[in-house]
Amino acid sequence: MLFDSHAHLGDKRFQSDLEEVISRAKENGVTRILNVGYDLEASRTSVQLAEKYDNIYAAVGIHPHDADSVTQETLAQLRDLAKREKVLALGEMGLDYYRNLSPKNVQQQVFSQQINLAKELKMPIIVHDRDAHQDTIDMLKKEGADQVGGILHCFSGSWQMAKQCLELGFYISLAGPVTFKNAHRPQEIAKMVPVNRLLVETDCPYLAPEPKRGKRNEPGYVCYIAEKIAEIKHISLAELAFITYNNTNTILGLD
Repeated sequence: MLFDSHAHLGDKRFQSDLEEVISRAKENGVTRILNVGYDLEASRTSVQLAEKYDNIYAAVGIHPHDADSVTQETLAQLRDLAKREKVLALGEMGLDYYRNLSPKNVQQQVFSQQINLAKELKMPIIVHDRDAHQDTIDMLKKEGADQVGGILHCFSGSWQMAKQCLELGFYISLAGPVTFKNAHRPQEIAKMVPVNRLLVETDCPYLAPEPKRGKRNEPGYVCYIAEKIAEIKHISLAELAFITYNNTNTILGLD
């Protein structure tokens, strides 16, 4: 059994064949999927998917790209969505200094607001961090994110950063890049992070793993990511799948 801990099945690239995508995931042993919101519309869609499909769960949040558009009303609507039955986490939220589509100070403010909402609701968070490693860690510490824990999704930081995240009670999730040739950093993370703190994800439709690189990603491809990590860890795919499945259930509060 595999758990894709980060998917975006509401993306327009899945409009024409979503049922087939979900069926293929099951055929590849992916029995649970966490569908993650990145703005209010995507968060609503995530909730709708979770309510329609037994094996899909939802996270709701505001991506740093959209931080500049967040108002108190946005946060109020996010709070309401987070209270829906199959919503298990807040996110994705965080910092993205690669594109800087919202000013850094605004990204930080909205990240802070969402962490505090998560603490209010006692929910784990899903953190997006791109080219903002130090500020991400600093904010997780400053805002007391260890009170709820969560997931550093599609982790791209160093082992030193990973250690600090682990100390804060977070899980490290690895995506397609761990399968890429010469992907030294994510492969080092796969080697160094204890297996009981690792998760696997696709971040679909982005970042398809080898041998599907360059194509639209989908939850069924998480098996390739799990295979690569199992190889790095020198354990069987079955063991890696079992452990990461249970890890994901644990952080999300599932059975």
